[in-house]
Amino acid sequence: MSNRWRACIFALLLLAAAPAVAQEAPAPGANPPAPVAWSSLAPQQQKLLSRFGGQWDGLPPSRQQALAHGTERWLGMSAEQRDKARERFGHWQTLPPEERHALRNRWQKFQALPPNEQANVRENFHKFQQLPPARRQLLREQWRAANPTQRRQMVEHAREARQKGPVLRPPRAPPPHR
Repeated sequence: MSNRWRACIFALLLLAAAPAVAQEAPAPGANPPAPVAWSSLAPQQQKLLSRFGGQWDGLPPSRQQALAHGTERWLGMSAEQRDKARERFGHWQTLPPEERHALRNRWQKFQALPPNEQANVRENFHKFQQLPPARRQLLREQWRAANPTQRRQMVEHAREARQKGPVLRPPRAPPPHR
């Protein structure tokens, strides 16, 4: 399945998992992110971030933290995981700017969700991935063909179904013998 489809599916599942979430501003008096000293980075991290070395102190602390965290993740990946990450990044670079912007917005909305709702989105995504390809295609087509009102109804129906939990049906009685 293409990454574009995965992004669309992820967005659909994000909508189904929680109500629209506005990005909250930090609370007044909240501590701003702390800067990361270049010297506090491990030599392997400094090597990966060498292109930022000369300007490190000029980067916003949130960017420093994001880059430091990213290098930690990168260094913890297997060779196969790194190859997949390179492939995804290459695909990302080929996306039109407006699509990248839309994906960033959806990611920020996802990040703003409480952890339990993030878990719901991930669970729904994995459930969708387990569906047979024909069923996934049918759901995609239904979503694309729906107008905004129908989509809201679809999302609300999915929320209600999730809140009710699995429907347990009593076992059927065997047919009577003749």
